[in-house]
Amino acid sequence: MQFESFSTFNIAIVVLAIGRWLNQRVALLREFNIPEPVSSGLLVCLLLALFHSVTGIEVGFNLATRDFLLLYFFAAIGLNADIRTLRAGGRPLLVLVVVTVVYMILQNLTGVGVATLLGLNPLIGLLGGSVSLLGGHGTAIAWAPRFAASHGVENALEIGIACATFGLVLASLMGGPIARLLIRGNKLQPAVRSMASRVDDGGRPAEPISYFSLLTTLFWLNVSLALGEALHEGLRAMGRQLPLFVCCLFAAILLTNTVPRLARFPWPAGSRSLAIVSDVALGIFLTMSLMSLQLWTIAELAGPIITILAAQFVLAFLFAIFVIFRVMGRDYEAAVICSGFGGISLGATPTAMANMAAVTQTYGPAQRAFIIVPLVSGFFVDISNAIVIQRFLNWLG
Repeated sequence: MQFESFSTFNIAIVVLAIGRWLNQRVALLREFNIPEPVSSGLLVCLLLALFHSVTGIEVGFNLATRDFLLLYFFAAIGLNADIRTLRAGGRPLLVLVVVTVVYMILQNLTGVGVATLLGLNPLIGLLGGSVSLLGGHGTAIAWAPRFAASHGVENALEIGIACATFGLVLASLMGGPIARLLIRGNKLQPAVRSMASRVDDGGRPAEPISYFSLLTTLFWLNVSLALGEALHEGLRAMGRQLPLFVCCLFAAILLTNTVPRLARFPWPAGSRSLAIVSDVALGIFLTMSLMSLQLWTIAELAGPIITILAAQFVLAFLFAIFVIFRVMGRDYEAAVICSGFGGISLGATPTAMANMAAVTQTYGPAQRAFIIVPLVSGFFVDISNAIVIQRFLNWLG
């Protein structure tokens, strides 16, 4: 049974709405900060797996629209990556970027090492490394076709999604205990006790959404995609390989740091219109990817995946305590950053923010952490991860 592209897109909208309904009513999903597409997408794929086991019928979906939404999402990240904003993090931002890249390499070495010890294809370990954990669902889904087509890992998508999903849960469980251990063990106190001093969005008033602002956003996203496609084709002609979504990310970064300085065009960076398009693209993208999973294809890998994730959990916990905490200053802010790092190391930016919010609600504000961690996880991780993954593929493939 196969659903064509138009039907798949509309089914995904319904499934995403179910995810929102579930998260509003199931407290456990909110406590672990499980995204709405994950809640309902996994439910649907579990039901389809049960349906397959009973009837033997495989339900499939045409995912052509999903791949286009992926490009929109990464282009939106690029359009928000103004170099002037990134400079605001200062030296701590640079330090955290460097140690995160080091951790990224260690995470991949751990995954590859455990997979090799278990007698598996090392590329399965790479999927259980920064592809799915630091990268999250989006990166895992984006790279999976490359693993399948060029490196013979046929169930790469299912493995990547499984690791990313369980990584979210582990990341949610890790952040609080790390901060509690560091804060109480070192008797740390926040520099400012008033929670009212935290700045969420730079104090700028929210820009209203109009049809013109939405059209402007779509136009520049499309320009980013066109430029990214040209970059992708140019690299391929030179014998270089980068995924199309990475090329679109770089193209959007180039545009957002040149066009506004050369001409006074309306620019979507930081706008609500761009945020909405990005959220819609990511939400439908994740929903379509998760609901189309064929879980029965990875049943035999359940044990190895759990083993790889257990090793990654231990690595992330120890790295946060013994490396991140030390290089970030060994103070209260550093402890909160460690809780956020627990979120991004195995989960995603929302998990990191949720971890830090829970800590600051209990112990007090940490302004620097709320500036630095989102910048690292929302921008630098995507770029550096693409480079690191490519290097590992060249090494292992």
